[in-house]
Amino acid sequence: MAGPTTTAEPEDRQAWAALWALVIGFFMILVDSTIVTTAMPAIMTGLDTGVSGVVWVHSSYLLAFVVPLLITGRMGDRFGPKNLYLIGLAVFTLASLWCGLATDLGSLVAARVAQGFGAAIMTPQSMTFITRLFPAHRRGAAMGIWGAAGGIAALTGPLLGGVLTDSLGWEWIFFVNVPIGAIAFWRVVAAVPALPTHARRFDIPGVVLSAVGIFLIVFGVQEAETFDWGPVIGWFGIWHMIVAGVLVMIAFVLVQRFTRTEPLLPLGLFADRNFALATSAIACMGLVITTLNIPIMFYLQSVRGLTPTQAALLIAPMALFGALLAKYAGARVNRRDPRGQSALGFFGFGVTIIAYGLLLPAQPPLLWLLLPAALMGASSAFVWPAVSLTATRDLGPANAGAGSGVYNATRQIGAVLGSAMMAVLIEARIAAHVDASGTQASTAGGLSDVMAGHVPELIRSATSWGLGEALLLPGAVALLGGALSLGFRRSAHHLESEPDVLDSRP
Repeated sequence: MAGPTTTAEPEDRQAWAALWALVIGFFMILVDSTIVTTAMPAIMTGLDTGVSGVVWVHSSYLLAFVVPLLITGRMGDRFGPKNLYLIGLAVFTLASLWCGLATDLGSLVAARVAQGFGAAIMTPQSMTFITRLFPAHRRGAAMGIWGAAGGIAALTGPLLGGVLTDSLGWEWIFFVNVPIGAIAFWRVVAAVPALPTHARRFDIPGVVLSAVGIFLIVFGVQEAETFDWGPVIGWFGIWHMIVAGVLVMIAFVLVQRFTRTEPLLPLGLFADRNFALATSAIACMGLVITTLNIPIMFYLQSVRGLTPTQAALLIAPMALFGALLAKYAGARVNRRDPRGQSALGFFGFGVTIIAYGLLLPAQPPLLWLLLPAALMGASSAFVWPAVSLTATRDLGPANAGAGSGVYNATRQIGAVLGSAMMAVLIEARIAAHVDASGTQASTAGGLSDVMAGHVPELIRSATSWGLGEALLLPGAVALLGGALSLGFRRSAHHLESEPDVLDSRP
């Protein structure tokens, strides 16, 4: 027994060193999914633009992030995940510099598109490395760190954005990525192994159909309010775009079904109940994490009058408790069936979000809000490793890239759909409460006033009710994630011993 233990320990150290190198870049790109939210009022002022303009700064990044994910996941199998990760990291870092130097809205939006594309190249490779470097019986702890990095990044984005915007200016939410990206590049070159590649024939029809279909659906849903659900180009409107996107995706699935060579999306992945349910559950988590802080930050800044930094500090316990429990949750999922852990995390998350929303109209003392924030962070820590491990447990090396692409694409689609739904919901609920209060419409600018921090005293109560009710969306979706988790197939993977992929490398 001494022999295998001696040879395994260096492999373990190499795998963990690689993981920590990858986490730096992965954390950075996910911070950028939420950091702009806090800086929106400052960007509006700095670039002399309105709400519709600044929303594009956020939307363009998410759009460029989500559309290529299926393709970039498969490209990692063909050209090597390390190569793809480094290319994506370089693109993202240089685009961050471009964002900070932008002097007008058009330049900033173009730079954000480049950022999103770099992030799309990087993201699937991180999960591919974990799937291929760690055997299933030791993968839980690694997935805990990887998933916690994603959750903590989404929760710390507003905090970091508030501090940088208040102290140095909005440009620094992008400039800060440059030294971090350089460090991440150095660490990946030094610590991450070059894994064997798999010869692939690229499914060109699948690439085209998936990119067009995802773009039409995501753009249609994301920009529906911008175009008031009306025409976009001539007679071609938002509804046409969404329906066309759905039809294109149906055609994509049919092409994948009958492709005789190597499809972009192996539909056999979804024959595994755990993979199908876990990808659905992570879409729920993507929606929850992305939408959660939008009404909270607007409430704290626009209704309670806090600065971005003060508001961000009140949600800091989410990130703090998520980080503190990440290692424990990851190690625990190796010893216990992930089904119960995932359900516990989702249900705890959902109930606490709903409770937070119900607190807002009561205008509670601000310190009271620290407790639900801590409970949300603790709950989320249990979700990430359990869902990630369930999705990847049965993926072989040949399907690691495809599976990672699907998993991350569904998470980002959940985030994009959630952002669009949240904007509509906030507007609708505030308007409903303003109307119910009998306040004249001229005193309320709707979402524009909320985003700009100019909520008149007369409608602060109505705004609080509207923002509180908007939190019911992520709360309900978190509960749905818990219900999906209960359907996971019971696993005994923590009792199994599988050969480490690293051991088979020459």
